[in-house]
Amino acid sequence: MSTERRDGTKGEEHYRIAPRRVSFDWDRTPLHWIPDEPTATHVINVLHLLLPAGERWFVKVFKEALPLVEDPVLLKDVKGFMGQEATHSVQHAYVLDHLAHQRLDTGAYTRHVDFLFEKLLGEAPPFGAPIPTQEWLRFRLSLIAAIEQFTAVLGDWVLHAEGLDRAGSDPVMLDLLRWHGAEEVEHRAVAFDMYQHCGGTGLPRYARRVEGMAVVAPVLLWLWVWGASYLMRHDPRLAGRTRYSLREHNRAVRRGLLPTWNELGSAIPRYFRRSYHPSQEGSLRKAVEYLATSPAARAAAGAVGRAALG
Repeated sequence: MSTERRDGTKGEEHYRIAPRRVSFDWDRTPLHWIPDEPTATHVINVLHLLLPAGERWFVKVFKEALPLVEDPVLLKDVKGFMGQEATHSVQHAYVLDHLAHQRLDTGAYTRHVDFLFEKLLGEAPPFGAPIPTQEWLRFRLSLIAAIEQFTAVLGDWVLHAEGLDRAGSDPVMLDLLRWHGAEEVEHRAVAFDMYQHCGGTGLPRYARRVEGMAVVAPVLLWLWVWGASYLMRHDPRLAGRTRYSLREHNRAVRRGLLPTWNELGSAIPRYFRRSYHPSQEGSLRKAVEYLATSPAARAAAGAVGRAALG
């Protein structure tokens, strides 16, 4: 059955977004889960530093905005998005616990991340700034939409990153990244649609969308470089002998272990197009195919089934 989508194009029956149960066993995952590649390992590990607090923040901001949603289809999508993001936050927090068990303490970094999301980007503007409540909410929704542009690009990349398989990456970590990436592709348009719905109309709405990306892109780059540097500096196996460097980063890119700078950078001008919609990002088919075969999702489903039979 063909239906009209919010991006104005014709599509199939509306796709339902819902959280999934997953179960990961981290007991056998080594600290350098990409063998002999500490730089690539820790560049990707920055996700675990940012996402627990960041995705909790997504959910909080969307809860504030829920009363503004008048479209029942969007409301269902947003609730599914919130459920998925809450699950992502929990699973990445478990990885932080796993890193701590391997003597890599991330607390000094994640306290800054918590301050960013809980204080600087909390429900009230920081430092008593005289920003109207509605405008502050719209600004934060624009930030989430911009962040989700990058998570969709990263999600699509990791689903196709054969270099990680060739390098012998830990299968549990690879499953976590691909399960999460697939769900990011699956819900890639929700934050954008939420902003468009709640962000006003006309040129001011577009200008705020551009502003959101103009803030997010450099801040994410800064947080990522800082996070990778922190992890390598505190890695007990490296003992301070190896630091993060752009040279090693680019070597990992050439091996297919990290996305190219062009893949990340080109996401920005696409987002700036007035006609842009995130449904253009990635392959929903590829994402759904992976989610149907994810070992963690299948293990959790099997556990639920066994419990029901018991």
